[in-house]
Amino acid sequence: MENLTADSNEALPLKCNMTGSHKFIFTFVPVVYAFNFVIGMVGNSMVVTVIYRYMKLKTVANVFVLNLAVSDLTFLVTLPMWATFTALGYHWPFGSFLCKASAGLVIFNLYTSIFFLTALSVDRYLAIVHPMGSRQRRTLLYARITCVLVWVFAFVLSMPTALSRDIYRVKDHPSTLCGILQSNKQMHLLVSLSILKSVLGFLVPFLIIITCDCLMGCALLKAKGLLRKSARSREDETLRMLAAAVLAFFVCWAPHQLFHFMELLAMLGVVKDCHVLDVIDTAMPFSICLAYFNSCVNPILYGFVGHNFRKNLLRLLHCESSPVMRNSSISTKMTALSTRASQVLRLSSKKDSEYNSNTVEEPKT
Repeated sequence: MENLTADSNEALPLKCNMTGSHKFIFTFVPVVYAFNFVIGMVGNSMVVTVIYRYMKLKTVANVFVLNLAVSDLTFLVTLPMWATFTALGYHWPFGSFLCKASAGLVIFNLYTSIFFLTALSVDRYLAIVHPMGSRQRRTLLYARITCVLVWVFAFVLSMPTALSRDIYRVKDHPSTLCGILQSNKQMHLLVSLSILKSVLGFLVPFLIIITCDCLMGCALLKAKGLLRKSARSREDETLRMLAAAVLAFFVCWAPHQLFHFMELLAMLGVVKDCHVLDVIDTAMPFSICLAYFNSCVNPILYGFVGHNFRKNLLRLLHCESSPVMRNSSISTKMTALSTRASQVLRLSSKKDSEYNSNTVEEPKT
């Protein structure tokens, strides 16, 4: 519905009228957007406050999690406008500049969020599988340089989307749409942006994340039989978190990417039937709601699972009076476990007779 097919900027006609315009969408989607806005703003604000006030930027994980939360916050501020746009029956009352800026911020957040999740996965992989050899590369300087590169690269990738968006009046319809005009002149640009969104915004990061998590899982499972039972519960918790992270990433973004691919086929003229286009434009808002929900899930998966983070959060909310060590890391438990697991793996690989016993004593950290 938002992709307009016309060669003129005056009262544009739509090929299939206003596909995807249904009353239940105009009622349900704004409510979901409002829910995402409230939960996301509260959760990510807590992450930023706890890290900045209590935990500080003393670890690579803290740097990435803080930047991830800031990225989600910059996107969440646009949700009230998109909720209003949908509640008014796809009418954009905020002008051309905010149309371009809001659309650009959506794509900007898509790239920054996924890139920071990927950076976190790579950092966890290096910390667990190669804890000693990666020390020189897992420094705060490298983490900050990575964050700057992510912000710049995401900004460059989102600029074409922001520039190609604008507001258009629709013929025989009172709405002013914030959308993309599918003219012959910029068709190649639109197709390229769609392919980049699918490849760089989902496929490549997902492959990197799933590869890192599988390698981490194999390493921890290999060490699991060699560790004492007291350490296995911590291993299981880590493995569950890794599985939840991959599952949340896929569940939140895969439906949107699927319908985005179908929208690309419609853009290329492969799909022309108006009934099929109506199905795509009807499903797209719901897939977007699910994708936006990832901004609410991120603080839970990458912050609230940390024991020290929960303690500092309770301290922030004045629910816990016991002192909490400052400058602690979100990944303290994971780091200790990775060191323990890597030590056991090294011990198990030795061929000396002193390591030929059936059980290996848990290394102390």
